[in-house]
Amino acid sequence: MIAHLQGKLVEKSPTQLVIDCGGVGYDVHISLHTYSMLPNTDFIKVFTHLQIKEDAHTIFGFFEKSEREIFKLLISVSGIGAGIARTMLSSLEPKQITNAIASGDVGTIQSIKGIGSKTAQRVILDLKDKMLKLYDLDEVSISQSNTNRDEALSALEVLGFVKKASEKVIDRIVKQDPDASVESIIKQALKSL
Repeated sequence: MIAHLQGKLVEKSPTQLVIDCGGVGYDVHISLHTYSMLPNTDFIKVFTHLQIKEDAHTIFGFFEKSEREIFKLLISVSGIGAGIARTMLSSLEPKQITNAIASGDVGTIQSIKGIGSKTAQRVILDLKDKMLKLYDLDEVSISQSNTNRDEALSALEVLGFVKKASEKVIDRIVKQDPDASVESIIKQALKSL
């Protein structure tokens, strides 16, 4: 499997990256946490998880090894696919997910779009002991962008949300806080959609 990719950052959006490694451009799906942690340099390294399905090979990238481990644990739970795991890591910081699971906080897990009460309980039941073994993560640093609204809208569309509904929610959030970061806009929108 591919453990990490290291190379030139060609494209960057809140949901994916293109990394040039020796002349080959790899399309890497990322969470908002990873997006906010990426340095403003041309040369980057991301830890990866390769998901192989009948119709696609998908690479998921993570700035920290610990985030990748949380992702792997999440997708090991019945009912949690890669898309929902990425939404979880975009809605909450990895540290918040770890703490919620370790403390049995069903409400926090259930607050994530696409997670019902039974799935939230299953996540906690399956992962509580494993999460207690993980080490603490650093806080997310939030980056600013001139096109926050458009990037947030694009990210929500990639995550599978309807454009019209997303636009209404994002416009309301931007109206309340014109200086909101992309991550903040998306997190608030995920709670409203």
